[in-house]
Amino acid sequence: MKGQKINKGVFISGLAVFGLTAVVGIVNNQALLSGTSMLFSFILDNFGWLFQIVCMLCLLVVTVLCFSKAGRIKLGGPDAEPKFSFGSWFAMSLTGGIAVGIVTGGVNFPIMLYGSVWGELEGFGIEPLTPQAARFAIGRCFYEWTFMPYAFYSLCGVLIAYLYYNKGHKLTVSDSLRPLLGDQIMGKAWVVTLVDTLSMLAIGFGVTSGLAMLLSAEAEGLAFYGVKTGLPYYVFGGLLITVLFTVSSYVGLDKGLKIVGNANTYFYYGLLIFLFLAGPTSFILRNSTAGAATWLQNFWIWGLDPIDIGGEALTKSWTLFDMCMWIAYAPIMGILLTLLARGRTIREFMLVNWILPSVFGIIWFGIWGNTAIHMQSAGRLDLVKISAEKGYLAALWGFLRELPLGNVLVVANIVVIAMSFVTAADATLTNLGSLCVKDVPVGTEPSAKVKVVWGAVIGIMAVVMAAFGGGSQGLDGVKSLATIGGALTFLVFTLMIFSAINVFFLKWPEDEKE
Repeated sequence: MKGQKINKGVFISGLAVFGLTAVVGIVNNQALLSGTSMLFSFILDNFGWLFQIVCMLCLLVVTVLCFSKAGRIKLGGPDAEPKFSFGSWFAMSLTGGIAVGIVTGGVNFPIMLYGSVWGELEGFGIEPLTPQAARFAIGRCFYEWTFMPYAFYSLCGVLIAYLYYNKGHKLTVSDSLRPLLGDQIMGKAWVVTLVDTLSMLAIGFGVTSGLAMLLSAEAEGLAFYGVKTGLPYYVFGGLLITVLFTVSSYVGLDKGLKIVGNANTYFYYGLLIFLFLAGPTSFILRNSTAGAATWLQNFWIWGLDPIDIGGEALTKSWTLFDMCMWIAYAPIMGILLTLLARGRTIREFMLVNWILPSVFGIIWFGIWGNTAIHMQSAGRLDLVKISAEKGYLAALWGFLRELPLGNVLVVANIVVIAMSFVTAADATLTNLGSLCVKDVPVGTEPSAKVKVVWGAVIGIMAVVMAAFGGGSQGLDGVKSLATIGGALTFLVFTLMIFSAINVFFLKWPEDEKE
């Protein structure tokens, strides 16, 4: 985009940290893994209680805002017109955020809980592989993958969108804190650079670990066809995926994310319909209902557990780990949701970015998770043993092979997982680009050249970390580093919650009177 100036403080700082991390990962990957894991454990052991309270506060604010009078505010003013149809808007918002996690997690996460592979059920005294364990597994999926995490995205997105379109603020994370902290603090260049750089690093490392995980997941799938993967696979596969999401982002939201996102949603819908009809339909409906009851019954216990109730295997290694990843994405993901939402009301924004994705998550885990649990309980395939022996990602492929048209489904899911990452990475490049340029004009996107640079950086780093040392040596280090980014972004995220309270519940009613 002509006329856009590079924000050198954010851009150069981000590249420097990425480069240093890659060098450390190559020279001494174990040091990277040990250091980040130690820091991550320290943060969650001592501040897990605070994470839980802030997450619950975010959910409360989003719920009240959605149904308050402020919900009728149109983003961009009364005369603003939507740029995308409702269907395309939902497709881009959904696929821009879920990435690889929900596709691989639909089978793997409930199976890990159902079999208590890492001791996840010990804190609640539930016997693995029992009907109670099945209800708990699905209920926990509903808790971790629906209304709670999507509230993070929605709050950050609606705050940035309102300030950007209706109040003339900049399209940055740092400017969303201005209503709370004031110009005296947010007017200082180093504060702005620090906030935006932390947000950029969090999501940058997040999408890098996502690409590394994607390459590992695809390698597991190819192994079912006897395809051996090594360094050439990681280099070629990483290069191919990087080119796809970079080109998609380069051509813009209209021609890139819109087309890929719409296509990807058809994959999702098709797989859901197929599994629902071909799978144990009655069990899916019954255990989904029972799982929902378990979820609602335990909502406050799960939501305020500082680790001591569920234990480290469940609350720390799963719940808080996942929440860190969602929080890492949330502030900067709000920028993408902003670019898609002009001309929509706040209530419509919440419908598309909070309520509908959450309902989709319930349907997804209800169908995929219960089909996998039924396969395990019926003795068709020991998915728990596969997860315990071969790792978290392995159960998905064994599960698919047992279904009708199993070989076709494995290929289809390899494509779906790749396309899921492409859409999420496409969105991420747009977000990163917005932070690296100054004063993005309302209704436009950041420079395509900046997005290409970040596409190359992320691709190169992910390939190095996934491939160096046989394909898995760097993965855990980058994942830990990504969650550290989430922990560091936690302060920014918390301030955004209070900024939203200030804007929508304290300042806006007074603005309306004027």
